[in-house]
Amino acid sequence: MLSAVCLASGPGFRLDAVSCVADHRGWSAPEVSDRYHVVLVRRGVFRRMTRGRAVISDPTMAYVGVPGEEQRFAHPAGGDVCTSLSLSPGLWRALTAAMPLHDGTGRHTRSATPTATATALTALTALTAPAFYVDARLDLAHRRLLRAARDGDTAFALPETMTLLLRTALTPPGPRDPARKSNTAGIVDAAREAFAADIPETATLTSLAAHLSVSPYQLSRAFTRELGVSLTHYRNRVRVGRALDRLEAGAPSLAELAADLGFADQAHLTRTIRHHVGHTPTALRHLLTTHPS
Repeated sequence: MLSAVCLASGPGFRLDAVSCVADHRGWSAPEVSDRYHVVLVRRGVFRRMTRGRAVISDPTMAYVGVPGEEQRFAHPAGGDVCTSLSLSPGLWRALTAAMPLHDGTGRHTRSATPTATATALTALTALTAPAFYVDARLDLAHRRLLRAARDGDTAFALPETMTLLLRTALTPPGPRDPARKSNTAGIVDAAREAFAADIPETATLTSLAAHLSVSPYQLSRAFTRELGVSLTHYRNRVRVGRALDRLEAGAPSLAELAADLGFADQAHLTRTIRHHVGHTPTALRHLLTTHPS
């Protein structure tokens, strides 16, 4: 069963928390929207089918839905919770104008006009085919968007935070190779599912590779080819996401948090979070839990 709770709305946009408690492996009926949608997963895993390809969505992989695009969904792993930001075509053009978007060649182009924005978006959706990697900076932008919605300032704070999120989402740090091989995509999908489930085999590279019946070299190379980041970087990204969850919930002990998430010590946790997000755990706890003055 699908349910949506409106977190905030305004001219041309709506922000929803979408929950699904279904557990079905089959594909849903086709769905088509007349708006743009940026969908980021808070918890859980599901599959989305569009343009002939099924892609796993989880907290490290989001997607942009475009008007008129047909999509289907399956929930083989049970429930999930997502944030869905829907934008009218006019507001989309206004918010993304002058943003440096991917042009589909690995370069960036500054979309100073609505036509340039539409062209860059077409290239982007083809390039991401049809999802994009959520690094820790985008994860933080997502959380700040939710906090802005709770504050209720739909005139300034929320649109400003939406712009930050779109800029972070549509200008990922590295180009992705459009000529990826399907076997490496399958390896990465299987590894991501293992990380999402937090199975014991994800503790080391060799144990995860053995679990997936591939060599450590194949596994490491697949992540670089598919996501543009190393396997180690991805694993740390997942752990940083879990750390952000705990910090947002007010985790009192950084040492305990480091131990729970498998870091060598508190200093290792701090270095890793600062590398991924640009803030220390203490600063993040203040940013995510303290009401602005």
